[in-house]
Formats: sequence, structure tokens, C-alpha cells
Amino acid sequence: MDAARLGFEPDTVIQELGWDDDVDDELRRAIEAVTGSELLDGDSDDVVDGVIMWWRDGDGDLVDALFDSLQDLAEGGSVWVLTPKVGREGYVQSADIAEAAPVAGLSTTTTSSASDGWSATRLSTHKR
Repeated sequence: MDAARLGFEPDTVIQELGWDDDVDDELRRAIEAVTGSELLDGDSDDVVDGVIMWWRDGDGDLVDALFDSLQDLAEGGSVWVLTPKVGREGYVQSADIAEAAPVAGLSTTTTSSASDGWSATRLSTHKR
């Protein structure tokens, strides 16, 4: 796992949303190793530099989830939407993310492979 390649940086605080048994623990550990801190859960009230959101088809309304991901996010922060890859249970079409992001006030910046089973789409907040 190369969490730095996905855009994670040292000394940043990352919140994790949508955790379940199917997440990639190796990727989680790689993100923590790069950032130097543990991932915060959704109950945290701390301001965060970024959010990783594990998202699967059937998890609900993506626009609502993206709005929720912005609650503790610092201005200029990023949201990484992690989705199962094509052919895996819970696969989400990239068009669904591309349509939901601007409604929530986010811009799609990159999509890449995060691990063997997960893709990552990085969304950025608009500068206010």
C-alpha cells in the first residue's frame, strides 16, 4: 500500500467513516503510518485535514454521506471515497460519485487504485 501516492501526508489528521468488516486493514495501517496518527472515527469532534469514506452500493444516499463528511473537515481538506472495485460486491459506478460530488460542494480530483479490492476517488473542497 502506498498511502502517500493517494495523497496522504505526514502530520495530518484523517477521519474514517463507513468502517465495516470488509475494509482493507492494510490500507488503513498504511494511511496511519504516513500521517503519523490513528484514524479518527465518526464520533470525533476534532477538526480533520481529510476524510476517508468507505462506500458501497446500498449504503444509502451518497450526497447525504458527502455532506456529513464535511462536518469536521478543515477548509481545503479532501475526502477520499473508497469503493469496491468492479466485479466486487458493493461496486459503485464512478459516475455516481461524479454526480454526487458537486451537489455536496466537492470537486473530483483523481481516481486510482487504493488496494487489490478498493478504488479511491479523491474529492476536494472548494476554497471559500
